[in-house]
Amino acid sequence: MSGQGNEVGVADAVARVRPRDVLVCGFVAGQPAGFLEALGARTDLEDVAIYTGLLAGPYALLRNPAAHVVSGFFGPIERMARGMGGARISYLPADFNGLEHRAMRLRPRVALAVTTPPDADGWMSFGLQAGASYRPFMDAARDPERIAIAEANALLPRVDGLPELGGNRVHVSQVTAWYRHDAAPVVLPSATPSPEDATIARHAAALIQPGAILQFGIGSIPDEIARLLADGTGGDYGIHTEMISDGVMHLHRAGKVTNRKPLYGGVSVATFALGSADLYRWLDGNPDVRMLPVTDVNETGVLRQLPGLVSVNGALSVDLAGQVAADALDGRQYSGTGGHESFVAGAGAAPGGKSLLCLRSTATVRGKRLSTIVPALPARTMVTTPRHHTQWIVTEHGAVDLSVLTDDARPQALIEIAHPDFRDELRRSLA
Repeated sequence: MSGQGNEVGVADAVARVRPRDVLVCGFVAGQPAGFLEALGARTDLEDVAIYTGLLAGPYALLRNPAAHVVSGFFGPIERMARGMGGARISYLPADFNGLEHRAMRLRPRVALAVTTPPDADGWMSFGLQAGASYRPFMDAARDPERIAIAEANALLPRVDGLPELGGNRVHVSQVTAWYRHDAAPVVLPSATPSPEDATIARHAAALIQPGAILQFGIGSIPDEIARLLADGTGGDYGIHTEMISDGVMHLHRAGKVTNRKPLYGGVSVATFALGSADLYRWLDGNPDVRMLPVTDVNETGVLRQLPGLVSVNGALSVDLAGQVAADALDGRQYSGTGGHESFVAGAGAAPGGKSLLCLRSTATVRGKRLSTIVPALPARTMVTTPRHHTQWIVTEHGAVDLSVLTDDARPQALIEIAHPDFRDELRRSLA
């Protein structure tokens, strides 16, 4: 190895950003917290755009009027910042694949990443995050007109990739500069499923056959489905998922994962991980898991190669035509497209595949209980998944496969899995 002469202090790294500049970094564990805090404290910035998503904390840059945060996926911090006003924060409409494509096309001058410190041979692992930022970072590292800066975090687990897809690592000699900043990766608090969630999970788990290849979204329902599968009699599952959560770990520990897949066989693959500290310890150096760039996980052309793929995701609302709102509702941005539509369409295109969209039949908004199954989506609501891609909708009142139903049969089927208190109202809307 090694030559680690490009190690600097965080102040020196941040000084490389120009008063007018464009930066890109990953989601959550891919966000260099030390760098973003120090950058937000600079008083000489004039107009700096930071492309990222799912902010892990209320970074100082949100309070800097010269900083413009462009988020590809809203989380609690983005929602809070937009709701309070003052912060320059925007949502970039794109799925997770599209965020990689846009970053490669926009070519931000500064690419940031969180990595492990260099090992004895100089290799730095991207750990929990390959996502949409791996390729833009490596592209910037190869470009003499751009800079690639790594925040080396000794508390980050090392997670391998596949050699032919870059190995989820970078050599210290390839980065423009790197500095040390240790911080425990953000953990996702475990959520106890509500009675409704538990019932939804049971309906969904009953639709998953032994030998299925599984994708899980975020939340208590997917984790409860994984728990049911881990405790059940089935098995021989494969894992091909955007996000690795605690549920995937439980399936592995229960001996239910064999990964007999025609693509990326023998290992569970994902593009990022978010969960408990126990999950991160389990992932560290785990030979059964690989972290891949998002387009090698989420693209429909990849997913259709996975027979028996079952995709499990959530939704905010479904109308009687089968249109799904999963990221924005009534003019408010709640999350992002992420891999939602990619996996709905991809599972639908896979031989024997199933897409399951799970949601409670009611939601309480400003103290009022509302049906999540509605005659029509509200004004200023964005469709995440169009009706021609929607397959299984699952509530606590049952499950229905819309993909085999005509436009006049769909409303009645959806009303049957709506909350009983709203069924008559939904029927009247059809008159």
